[in-house]
Amino acid sequence: MKIGIGADHGGFALKEDLKKFLAEEGHQVVDFGAYNTEAVDYPDLALLVAQAVANGSVNLGVMVDGAGIGSAMAANKVPGVRAALCYDLYSASNAKEHNNANMLTMGGQTLGPGHARKIVKTFVDVPFAGGRHLRRVEKIMSIEKRYLREGR
Repeated sequence: MKIGIGADHGGFALKEDLKKFLAEEGHQVVDFGAYNTEAVDYPDLALLVAQAVANGSVNLGVMVDGAGIGSAMAANKVPGVRAALCYDLYSASNAKEHNNANMLTMGGQTLGPGHARKIVKTFVDVPFAGGRHLRRVEKIMSIEKRYLREGR
């Protein structure tokens, strides 16, 4: 699987660890930055990862900022992206199984690397269940389409 990853300065260390982990798991990793701990704005990096998810150049996206909240907000502004802030295995599993999330956001200041690796693995490995969940995901996407159509 091809996975895009990004981080701001608050998530840089965790991103570097997750890059290595994902490569060890056999995934192709595309790093969108940051490339050091100098201060950068998380919306800029979340946008790069989200655009790659939306245009299909990566299968999934992972974004790490200090808490993961702002990156989820920014990424979800990109049409076609369903970014989920995950902080444990249940939220990661549910995001994929029920919501068909295609981008994971996490807090580099809130999670240790061992736990973060388990969250990422769960997010990558759990399939979308479809069925009754498909109808709900389609409703989410129809909200987006309606707002785009109306030019809001």
